[in-house]
Amino acid sequence: MPTTNPAGPPASPVGQLLDFTWTQTRACAFAIALLSGVAVSRLLPPLPVARYDLLVGYGVLLTLLFWRRGWESGRDVAVIAACHVIGLAFELVKVSLGSWSYPEPAVLKFAGVPLYGGFLYAAVGSYVCRAWHLFDLELTRYRPRATALVAAAVYVNFFSHHWLPDARWPLAALLLAVTAGTWVRFTVRGVRWRMPLALAFALIGFFLWLAENLATYVGAWRYPYQLHGWQPVDVGKFGAWALLISVTFVLAALGRGNPDSPPEPPPSC
Repeated sequence: MPTTNPAGPPASPVGQLLDFTWTQTRACAFAIALLSGVAVSRLLPPLPVARYDLLVGYGVLLTLLFWRRGWESGRDVAVIAACHVIGLAFELVKVSLGSWSYPEPAVLKFAGVPLYGGFLYAAVGSYVCRAWHLFDLELTRYRPRATALVAAAVYVNFFSHHWLPDARWPLAALLLAVTAGTWVRFTVRGVRWRMPLALAFALIGFFLWLAENLATYVGAWRYPYQLHGWQPVDVGKFGAWALLISVTFVLAALGRGNPDSPPEPPPSC
């Protein structure tokens, strides 16, 4: 919903939508480049370097390029690196339990997980950081401590549910509770818009599920039911991503030193 329009008369709804879509595409630049690299790597002739190892070097070069070009700040790179490490830890546990696999050989591979796997989570971190800049994001009524605690519990539950009762639904309810009243304010063509933070998590989760379908199709990794031919990713992963994106969001907010934000100001006329 729009709140303020400091730049004069608003653009048409179609213009707003096109600008929003283009800005979202720019925010996804790292992810698009990474998945394009994964897809192209499958078409290369046999090389003395394993494909997964080649993708590690490609991910490092992408990170340096985005930093050197000023598309991501040093603080953003630190957040993205944290996402990479957290993602690798996630991969090590999940791959060891057979949730999915990286079937190709590689030198830079530990316990079945290639180091490039962390870049898949780094890409999500890059998206959140770039969206924060490009949309001039601002949070109102954000509760950083409570949200961080629930996000940490969400992350732990993705491991612990293999041995303990799955707390996914109670955690989803808690996440809704701690983000109730929290708004994300963003700018599209000079018009200030806002949406509930919980809705933002759900929308990002949906598009991450679509991206996961694309990633598995081009061979980024494989679920057990995809080893003998690609199949769509279980729609339940949509909900998993909607929860897991809270971890990345908390890291990005922390990287900006986000304190408890003030109440939302009343909309301007």
